[in-house]
Amino acid sequence: MRSVFVDANVTLAAVAERLSAMLGVGLQINLQPNVRPEELPGVLGHAAIALIDHTRFPVEIARACHSLRHVVFLGTGARSYMDPEALAELGITVHIISGYGDTAVAEMTVALMWAASKSLLGMDREIRAGNWLRTDGIQLSGKTLGLVGFGGIAREVARLTPFMRVLAWNRTRKEHEGVEFVDLETLLRSSDVVSLHLLLNEETRGFLSAERLTLMRPRAILVNTARGALVDEAAMIAALRSEALGHAALDVFVQEPLPGDHPFTELNNVTLSAHSAFRTPEANDNLIGSALGIVQRISSR
Repeated sequence: MRSVFVDANVTLAAVAERLSAMLGVGLQINLQPNVRPEELPGVLGHAAIALIDHTRFPVEIARACHSLRHVVFLGTGARSYMDPEALAELGITVHIISGYGDTAVAEMTVALMWAASKSLLGMDREIRAGNWLRTDGIQLSGKTLGLVGFGGIAREVARLTPFMRVLAWNRTRKEHEGVEFVDLETLLRSSDVVSLHLLLNEETRGFLSAERLTLMRPRAILVNTARGALVDEAAMIAALRSEALGHAALDVFVQEPLPGDHPFTELNNVTLSAHSAFRTPEANDNLIGSALGIVQRISSR
């Protein structure tokens, strides 16, 4: 079966080229990170398998990809870019990859938490502008961290934060050493830092609503390395402007790339990262290796 990596950036293209040669997997690599959806039929040609990193794949475009039978989405957030159920009705199976970057994303979560608590980016910005701005920070040791969702990434965050009391809420019952599982309202009311770790689907879209934001402690820190659409963005912006929410440290957004004139860019109590939490050499190898493993299994059927 012909396979195409449709939207490879330079880094992932190099990893894919190296690992596909090592594994003996035939893979055409399209070194074009910014592919418009309407270009996909031409990029795919007669391919049966598509590897997609971050390109939207609407159903109307999929109808023109007559040979396509499988999409391997490079991550877990396929629903941000395509409708797996609608594609299944066309005979196209969507595969996702989980666990490849749990440590990388957890480290970014903790890094964003520290940056927000110490106002690091604000001081950096002011010093570069010639202003010696000294800002009081928040001491995180002994404070309470609330993890909303408790999968592999959240487990890693808990491991990396032994200096904090860790609460967690999960939709299904779980237990983990050193973590206290509580109901969602208790977590939001009790946590100095709230970190989101949910998959995005129709049940979780807008999960952190305006009402739930009001339950959070005054001037708490919100960290999101999961998906931007988990939060009511307008309500979060209003809470940040009024400083009811102390700080938002965000690696993900409803619209990506984030427009330069977005309200987040004008707020001093927001730390921004370009959806890069999972981008480390180790995670890239895990990601592409897992994707090629799926290609191998499909091709051997």
